[in-house]
Amino acid sequence: MKVLWFWLIFAVAAGLEVTGDAVIRKGLRSSGWLIVVAGVALLGLYGTLVNTVKWDFSKLLGVYIAVFAAVSTLFGRVVLHENIPSSTWTGVALIMLGGLIIQFGGK
Repeated sequence: MKVLWFWLIFAVAAGLEVTGDAVIRKGLRSSGWLIVVAGVALLGLYGTLVNTVKWDFSKLLGVYIAVFAAVSTLFGRVVLHENIPSSTWTGVALIMLGGLIIQFGGK
């Protein structure tokens, strides 16, 4: 159950990171500095949340990157309506496999 909780934390953190980056991007393109500040705040929340998981830093970010890859690709497809090529989906699957190896490989 604890591992499932960590994956949930990573998914929420990835959502904050992707959203924060998208908000900053929008603010920079429309010269809205308050929007940029809101994006920076979201990125700060992401950094705080992801670091609540008490793992070694390399394992923490190794597994988190796998979740981030999936969330950011899904965000691009669903929210930004980008056409994601199959090579990207294959790459994300390999990154997710790497995350699973990092999490469970040392046991």
